[in-house]
Amino acid sequence: MEKILSPSMMCADFGNLAKEIRDLEAAGADSFHLDLMDGAFVPNYGMGLQDIQYIVSHASVPCDVHMMSVNPGEYVELFAKMGCGTIYIHPETDPHAPRTLQKILDSRARAGIAVNPGTSYSSIAPLLTMAQDVLVMTVNPGFAGQKYLPFVDEKIEELLAHREKYGGFRIFIDGACSPQVIARLSAKGVEGFVLGTSALFGKCKPYNELISELRRL
Repeated sequence: MEKILSPSMMCADFGNLAKEIRDLEAAGADSFHLDLMDGAFVPNYGMGLQDIQYIVSHASVPCDVHMMSVNPGEYVELFAKMGCGTIYIHPETDPHAPRTLQKILDSRARAGIAVNPGTSYSSIAPLLTMAQDVLVMTVNPGFAGQKYLPFVDEKIEELLAHREKYGGFRIFIDGACSPQVIARLSAKGVEGFVLGTSALFGKCKPYNELISELRRL
């Protein structure tokens, strides 16, 4: 199974953003992962709307937006019109998550559910029939450079075991995606990995070498 490798653009060099986009695409990135943080749902501020719009408009690969924000349903149409291919919401932030997921589907984007480390499989199971992508957070959302939380493995196993029942959604991992984590979870059937500082950014090797090595794992 071919891995889907998605650089987390929050970790990119914003002083050379156009070059970063070109270099990552040339290196073989499959998509770009864009984090929106509102300072309320998570204790940090992430990428601004202008940052997201710039990357989507200059990228030739698909872009997904991860809304770490309250009331995500208010922004679905905005991100869909920008051209975001997948829109992730955290069900904890939305009292009407099914309606928001339907709004995403109606916008022709892929409907995504982002799952915090402390969010149980059973609490999101009713929504999985509407989800095309599930983003499993293996660190607490809001900050780069954290350590992988091993207790999340049990939830990943549950998602893998039940996904055909719910239509075959894709599973992505977000947080501390080191080469070792990518090798272990891709062997189990996980499709996608968000690449941050654990595997891609801030390394001595160029992007093309790093992504090639991750492909071979």
